[in-house]
Amino acid sequence: QVQLVESGGGLVLAGGSLRLSCAASRSIFTFTAMGWYRQAPGKQRELVAIITNGGDRNFADSVKGRFTISRDSAKDTVYLQMNSLKPEDTAVYYCNAERGPNNYWGQGTQVTVSS
Repeated sequence: QVQLVESGGGLVLAGGSLRLSCAASRSIFTFTAMGWYRQAPGKQRELVAIITNGGDRNFADSVKGRFTISRDSAKDTVYLQMNSLKPEDTAVYYCNAERGPNNYWGQGTQVTVSS
């Protein structure tokens, strides 16, 4: 059983920063890729950022230049550093891990950006 535990969400003013963490219950290198998705009220869940096992990174156009994704293999943790936050970044952020045909999700963490 894979568990992903997110932390780091909260309320921040526009222009501020937050760092989200996703701690996995097993080595992050057992996953093909890990990433962050978000879902705003009334909208579909969307990809924010992803990092592959090989270290390749991809970002949604809306967050390029503002968000970065990184990992710490010693802690089996993936991070999402979010800078220059905007009100439209407000959403529940979910950690995701892919392994073969399986997708694993965290419980989500709320990020609210006030103007």
